[in-house]
Amino acid sequence: MKAIIDIAPRNSVLAIARSQIQKAQTQRKPTDYHLSFESARTLFSELTPARIDLLEALRRTGPCSVYALAKSVQRNYSNVHTDVAKLQEHGLVERTQDDAVFVPFEAVEIRLDLFKKAA
Repeated sequence: MKAIIDIAPRNSVLAIARSQIQKAQTQRKPTDYHLSFESARTLFSELTPARIDLLEALRRTGPCSVYALAKSVQRNYSNVHTDVAKLQEHGLVERTQDDAVFVPFEAVEIRLDLFKKAA
């Protein structure tokens, strides 16, 4: 399963969510996770390079504490804690029962359609 991050108009987010729910109910295999932002500016303010680096570090190291993650990427614990909370808010990071953080996806794709198609 992978996370697909893209830019979509505000009104289309509900349609995407409805489609995901329907696919999950009809298919037995897990469906991809879709996360949409209204603009590239919003996407990159929420998913900063430092946060994307944390996703990569977590995939490489596997589940670990926020402290261990901060140490492995040589960043301040408070900043990593804030970034992990934001990634968790967007569904890109989850926690185990013993509070370790991990990325539940095999891949994360960011799609930018710079040339919007005319309706």
